[in-house]
Amino acid sequence: MGKKYQKRAADLIQTHLTDLLQKQVNDPRLQMLTITGVEVTPDATRAHVYFTALGGSERQTEALAAIQSAAGFLRRELGRRLRLRNTPELVFHWDASIERGERIASLIDRLRAEELPGDPL
Repeated sequence: MGKKYQKRAADLIQTHLTDLLQKQVNDPRLQMLTITGVEVTPDATRAHVYFTALGGSERQTEALAAIQSAAGFLRRELGRRLRLRNTPELVFHWDASIERGERIASLIDRLRAEELPGDPL
């Protein structure tokens, strides 16, 4: 399966999952959940779905449990919406890249605040 097909399938899955979470899933634990990326395996049997939500580590655990419990419904609805030969299995992962980015930005800000006048950084 080509990279172009994988990318197109991943984009379609992300778009439809976002729509399903906003309009058809009523679980309050899935509110304010954002799908940040989707990667489809070369054989299109699995889609690795990366997500994030506002809140701390307990929110992370809660959101992961909620989205995994909704995985069957989401896969079935994706199968109805997408014209793929096989609907991939959805594997959910917490996306920690936003938290890492915020931490790096705060470290840079702290370094700039500690910078001596006249010292270039």
